[in-house]
Amino acid sequence: MKNTLETRLGVFIALAVVASAIILEMIGGIEFFKGGTNIQARFNSILDLKKGDPVKMAGVPIGRVNDIAFADDKVLVTMRITDPKASVRTSSKASIKFTGLMGQNYVAIEFGSGKGAPAGPDFEITTYEQPDMSMLMTKLEAVAGGIKKMTDNFSDSNLNDLILPFTDFLKESRPRIMGILTNTEYVTAQIRAGTGTVGKLINDDTLYTSAMATVTNLSNTATDIQDTVKAAKAVVADIGAGKGTLGKLTHDEQLYTETTTAITNLKEILQKINQGQGSVGKIVNDDSLFSNAKMTLQKLDKATEGLEDQGPLSVLGLLANHLF
Repeated sequence: MKNTLETRLGVFIALAVVASAIILEMIGGIEFFKGGTNIQARFNSILDLKKGDPVKMAGVPIGRVNDIAFADDKVLVTMRITDPKASVRTSSKASIKFTGLMGQNYVAIEFGSGKGAPAGPDFEITTYEQPDMSMLMTKLEAVAGGIKKMTDNFSDSNLNDLILPFTDFLKESRPRIMGILTNTEYVTAQIRAGTGTVGKLINDDTLYTSAMATVTNLSNTATDIQDTVKAAKAVVADIGAGKGTLGKLTHDEQLYTETTTAITNLKEILQKINQGQGSVGKIVNDDSLFSNAKMTLQKLDKATEGLEDQGPLSVLGLLANHLF
């Protein structure tokens, strides 16, 4: 290749184009030459976000920050979405995140619910704020300072002041503590050997057998109760269906009519008896019949007394006279 002016000029132009493309890609200027849609979001703080910083959805770059301006005591961030497959909806939310403690800031956009419509040009999506790392670091520094002060207060003298009273307490209470430990050991030994109430409860199989028998009996009783309830339900169902004596008494209208008629007739008969109508009514209500019966009984009583006084032969004579 000849080293002519035209050759050098062509190489220079090519290098300039490549360098310009690299610079534009680094600052995000190449995004302006792509098609896309501008959307907006308002933040209380953008956390060192700059123009040209990426916009991501689920970690995938979908555009870049186009403009940053103040609006109504907040920061209005305009983003240019260049990925046509990015599903930014009206229900999507934006936040400012960073890639690591000292990494680059970027705008993260959530998918949003499926009910939201696609976001149109200059649509302003809602935002939520991420914790400020500087504030977190300040709080961590304050906590670390507090811990350092606490450790500084625990000097050797302070530790001795705390430990010595506790050591004296252990020395004074040593007999009581040893007695408690000895009693505990004795009780656990008795339990292990199966003596005493607790030991028998734990080691005696009789209690387990009795408990299982009781549970079995309760289960059988519950089964019997269930069977009884089933039988009662069957009886009630038969009565409801008009089966059996009770069912017929409950559902047979003719029997009801006959019973009502019989009760009505009995009522009329009792009314007639009470009014003295008919033979039974006269017997119940006529006082003369009672008087005649009383007089007849009195005469019969006197006649029997006379027969007793006359003796058997006299009675036979009287009967013979009446017969012949």
